[in-house]
Amino acid sequence: MIDLIVKDLVKSFDADDNILDGLSFEVQAGERVGIMGRNGAGKTTLFRILTGEIGCDSGEVTFAPGKKVGLISQIPNYPADYTVEQVLRTAFRELEKWKAQLSQLEAQMGEQPDRAVLAQYDTLTDRFTTGGGYEMEVDLQKVVNGLNIPPEMRQRQFSMLSGGEKTRVNLARLLLEKTDILLLDEPTNHLDMKSVEWLEEYILRFKGTVLTISHDRYFLDRIVQRIVELRGGKAEFYTGNYSAYVVEKQARFDLQLKQYEQEQAKLKQLGYTVERMKGWGINNRSLYRRAMSIQHRMERIEKTERPVQEKQLKLRFEEKDFFGDEVFTIRDLGKSFDGKTLFDHVDLEVKGGERIALLGDNGTGKSTFLKILLGETLADHGRIRFGPTVKTAYLPQIIHFDHPERTLYDTMLYEKNCTPQVARDRLGAFLFQGEDVFKTVSTLSGGEQSRLRLCMLMDEKINLLILDEPTNHLDIASREWIESAVEDYEGTLLFVSHDRYFVDRFATRIWVLEDGTIRDYRCGYEKYRSILAHEAEKAKAAPAPKAEKTEKPKAEKPKQKGGDKALEKKLRAVEREVEKQEALVAGFDPQIAAAASDYQELTRLLQEKEAAEAKLEELMEQWEQLSLELES
Repeated sequence: MIDLIVKDLVKSFDADDNILDGLSFEVQAGERVGIMGRNGAGKTTLFRILTGEIGCDSGEVTFAPGKKVGLISQIPNYPADYTVEQVLRTAFRELEKWKAQLSQLEAQMGEQPDRAVLAQYDTLTDRFTTGGGYEMEVDLQKVVNGLNIPPEMRQRQFSMLSGGEKTRVNLARLLLEKTDILLLDEPTNHLDMKSVEWLEEYILRFKGTVLTISHDRYFLDRIVQRIVELRGGKAEFYTGNYSAYVVEKQARFDLQLKQYEQEQAKLKQLGYTVERMKGWGINNRSLYRRAMSIQHRMERIEKTERPVQEKQLKLRFEEKDFFGDEVFTIRDLGKSFDGKTLFDHVDLEVKGGERIALLGDNGTGKSTFLKILLGETLADHGRIRFGPTVKTAYLPQIIHFDHPERTLYDTMLYEKNCTPQVARDRLGAFLFQGEDVFKTVSTLSGGEQSRLRLCMLMDEKINLLILDEPTNHLDIASREWIESAVEDYEGTLLFVSHDRYFVDRFATRIWVLEDGTIRDYRCGYEKYRSILAHEAEKAKAAPAPKAEKTEKPKAEKPKQKGGDKALEKKLRAVEREVEKQEALVAGFDPQIAAAASDYQELTRLLQEKEAAEAKLEELMEQWEQLSLELES
């Protein structure tokens, strides 16, 4: 079954240039599709057309009948005094309406039972149940916990949130609405690593259709099954996740380039033959006609277009020689802020050439830790000792220029004290060419500012490179530029990042800042993940502490009276049944958590758990009755 058909879509914001030019593709029900393309290729424009936010110049968009579509970046307007909690609960408007109607019908049945009212009540109850009415609170808690929306935030006014917080709340609302087709435009922005991993698991269990635009390559690798790349206003199709797309795209480029080169060689040879035959055919009309026939054949040959590969930056940090083993040593470091302990009693040692990723949830103090390391912020206590030959370079999360009113050209001249030719050459190497060098710094995008700051760092001789969210809000091409520079850098690297693709590629050691301390894992990201998974399995397998009860089947051995062995044997059998039933009831919890996005499965599991709990109560009553009989 097809959920979405896009046919011959054309959209232009400029009379001379169509951003979408005959775009066509289909999406099957339940597919998870990644929408790729360079900045300006029309990805967000496509999503805005799909939701009806803007119209197209021509073409058609068709959704399967009855399917509900939701877009993350499309935040509805709410009353100014709405809290986050009220915004989240707008997802349940229809369910709350049915709940109120059920209450009214119950009141009517209590006063005057009527067959029509009973039928209406049954129909509405089925609708309320299958729609997830009895799981509203469970679903709400799962989503807000997964996306790290704490109780304090839920009480704040939605209008007072930052843009990132609003996007996170809107994502939670969208997931709670049970939409059939999710359009996710950069869904991992503003989420910490744990929230992103929770979202991935949610999407993998989601039974509906997903289209996503994302620069998070790890996210794309985990969730998408197919890539639709927007190129020249049209669609190119790739089967598989992001990594498969990269390999296939390079293979297509190589094949097209080979075909182009073979055709050019053939045309060159035919052209040479034509010219010779024309010369020979001056007095020989037969040869001349053959020459013209070959020339016509050359014109009819369908020519392969020369493939164009995006320009690659050839970046390399200048490296300062490093002598000795110690880069820096930290002893008993601690820092608090507004009464909250960020970290305390931190002891770490870094050797030359290590590549360390500092991970942790938002707000745990990662950037503060880096600023203390750089001397920009003072610690409450502790000390840091650097090796004698350590030279540091720092790329902050938020790029700042002292004179944003200057042009890129003037910025290089004044801040790097270089010649005009060197400034031009350096900027050109970072793809700031032609008139671009006369743009003011303040007009650059976040990615362009990062590229300019990198351009300025490249000639500094360093052996300790510190990066704070280096790929944040950058497109994939810009991320790859930074990665190409880091790849060749052989000095010590310390970085904060939520980009798991970047972490997985470069980290040989992981620091995790949580619960006021830094845990040190001397391994790469995949090994670190496997350690966490092992710890989680171990904790799950550990026997849970038994809850205290006034009476427990095995808590007290019943008295034997009159040698009633048959009654005692029956009691023991019931005890075994109680133990089995308790295990059965406990086993429903992980299944219910795993089925959070499958409404029918979740409803079935909840009903089965309720029946199992009722059976357990019956067994407990039997046990109590048998115990009393033995004691009497």
